Amino acid sequence: METMITLLTPTYNRARLLPRLYESLRRQTYKNFEWVIVDDGSTDGTHNVVEETARHSPFPIHYHYKENGGKHTAVNKGVREARGELVFIADSDDMLLPDSLQRVAEEYAQVAKDDSFCGVCGLDCDLSGKIIGSGLKQEWIDANAVQLRTRYGVTGDLKEVFKTSVLKEFPFPEIPGERFCPEALVWNRIARKYKLRYFNRPIYQVEYQEGGLTSNIVRIRMKSPIASMMTYAEMLDYPIPMREKMKAAVNFFRFKACMTAEHAHEVGPAIPTVPLAWYWARPLGLLMHMRDSKMNKLLYCCCP
Repeated sequence: METMITLLTPTYNRARLLPRLYESLRRQTYKNFEWVIVDDGSTDGTHNVVEETARHSPFPIHYHYKENGGKHTAVNKGVREARGELVFIADSDDMLLPDSLQRVAEEYAQVAKDDSFCGVCGLDCDLSGKIIGSGLKQEWIDANAVQLRTRYGVTGDLKEVFKTSVLKEFPFPEIPGERFCPEALVWNRIARKYKLRYFNRPIYQVEYQEGGLTSNIVRIRMKSPIASMMTYAEMLDYPIPMREKMKAAVNFFRFKACMTAEHAHEVGPAIPTVPLAWYWARPLGLLMHMRDSKMNKLLYCCCP
């Protein structure tokens, strides 16, 4: 039997949390999956934990080590190694519900032969089971990622499960000197061509870690301005409400102000631009950049 689902976990110094994720995978009612772990340069013995876990695992575990380059580069590596028809990205600090993969497989079976779909998507919940965000107002929605937010008003984090072929078609850009790329950049690019089958059931339990991407998102974006600028510049071309485009324009200049001359030279012509009509947002972006810089200096001073 060919593997249906690849659970892909990009990880960095989360050896203590991997066993919890493993236990949630071991309890899955659906069994046709593999676990691909991409270690993004960990120094905490992650390899030993995975090696020991794999000895007793009832499902295949494949471990790949790479030099530290950021989650997006680990995802790209994992997608290249995936053997499943679908890729379910599961962070090392989160878990799956016992029927998560069963739900994914059942929903995907309904759209698998329709080339206009790139996969399926369920809801996120916290460790108590509370849905994060608005959830859906109906049992199923067939739409792309942009339509879901603008036309249907869905808010909050979701768990997309994409066809492996689609993630290979739309890899994360790997920009020299940057260790972060917003998922929204790639998900929105996919939305230009494909739609998802969204279903109103939780399939992913999240626990935001102190020091993780979510808790430090502004600081992380400031250190990876090109990818952030790219995300906001491309949003200006999407069919989204004008107020969202205005926010995107301000954020474009907010993070452009973080770009150093050295960084600009290294990236060269890949630096994103926006039409002159949006330059009214530059002063507001600079003000936000000044606030970000001040807040980050305060955080740095307050941290031990």
